[in-house]
Amino acid sequence: MIREYRSTVEIAGPLMLVQGVQGVTYEELAEIELPGGELRHGRVLEVNGTLALVQVFEGSSGVDIGRSTVRFLGRGVELGVSESMLGRIFDGQGRPRAPFDTSPPVIPDRMLNINGAPMNPYARDYPAEFIQTGFSSIDGINTLVRGQKLPVFSGNGLPHSAVAAQIARQARVLGEGESFAVVFAALGITFEEADFFIRDFRSTGAMDRAVVFLNLADDPAIERIATPRMALTAAEYLAYEKDMHILVILTDMTNYCDALREISAARKEVPGRRGYPGYLYTDLSTIYERAGRIKGRKGSITQLPILSMPEDDKTHPIPDLTGYITEGQLILNRELHKKGVYPPMDVMESLSRLKDKGIGRGKTREDHSDLFNQLMAAYSSGKNARELAVILGTAALSELDQKYMKFAEEYERRYISQGSHENRGIEETLNLGWELLKLLPRSEMKRIRPEFLDKYWPVKGEAS
Repeated sequence: MIREYRSTVEIAGPLMLVQGVQGVTYEELAEIELPGGELRHGRVLEVNGTLALVQVFEGSSGVDIGRSTVRFLGRGVELGVSESMLGRIFDGQGRPRAPFDTSPPVIPDRMLNINGAPMNPYARDYPAEFIQTGFSSIDGINTLVRGQKLPVFSGNGLPHSAVAAQIARQARVLGEGESFAVVFAALGITFEEADFFIRDFRSTGAMDRAVVFLNLADDPAIERIATPRMALTAAEYLAYEKDMHILVILTDMTNYCDALREISAARKEVPGRRGYPGYLYTDLSTIYERAGRIKGRKGSITQLPILSMPEDDKTHPIPDLTGYITEGQLILNRELHKKGVYPPMDVMESLSRLKDKGIGRGKTREDHSDLFNQLMAAYSSGKNARELAVILGTAALSELDQKYMKFAEEYERRYISQGSHENRGIEETLNLGWELLKLLPRSEMKRIRPEFLDKYWPVKGEAS
């Protein structure tokens, strides 16, 4: 039942306080009609007796306290979903995003509340299948697994937007008959960045299997709060009702958290660490925990949130709390970026906690686990040798240390670094790893089982 009031008593930023309300509930959707007939939208943030605090999506500028009408619609914020969403571009309220998408609105099969329903932990299935991103530094070393949530930690000026776009167009699941799509949500980005993403998706054909939600920097902060939930609602429909495997990319979660801080300040809440609300952890978990697999359902949702760390600080509340909720992290390194390495993936600091579940015989290849362990050990030794050379000089290094240092250079140049349109299959990545290991003596291959060493590195190929 729609209830209508003209009893707004206070406006603060994007918030309106309405008195004398009855039957209004938390998260209920509201319409605000201005004296000139303009309609704005909002949702109920808090109800206390006969007082309701309403968040206005488009902002409260121009709202007349005495003459504006507030209608409570008796339902939560919803998104109309259907398979025809694929290939479409929406704003943070689920409407076609002009000028990128000028087609009519999608005719929905269903209307779904964007807050979703909590997934029963008992119904969760363990992530166990490989997702190929086309990046050797991810697929070979910190493997992404279906149903996992694996964030990318970046810094200002690092190419996380290019990495996100490349993963979106290259990612796929292996195996015949598997339906795969990408739900891409951009939060608080500039028009130029939005144009870059859309041009990239369309020029490479990735748009045909993508659902895109764009929230621009000049859009209201309130809309930024809803955008990732819109994206995840679309993903849940495609995954659990249409049996598709969905990769959700959210960039940049730092902008989302800043919007949350802005709303918290407008509500005059007691701030937590660095001014962020004390419930930041809980709020982020309601987004990240919507990834996963459900027993008895074919589809899956894998999340790749991307966030920029202020001042490259991993202890900042946003990356810190994200790390507690998710299953690892991929870290972009500024020093590698300065060397011209793309993507500048710090494989030593990065971690995918579920990688062991998504690799091996029948998933990638039987030698994958042994190979990445040996590559990481060799790269670590090479970096140590490089640091020693800075102090003592290269001439003071042993012949073996010099080989390790050479390996580290080639590993960064050929394995971690690749072209912005270079899509490496998992076989190519694994074979490249073996090729690089042959820069070292066979006797140093102490982390690879003899049967794999004999199969992939015959004695005649041994380095001196």
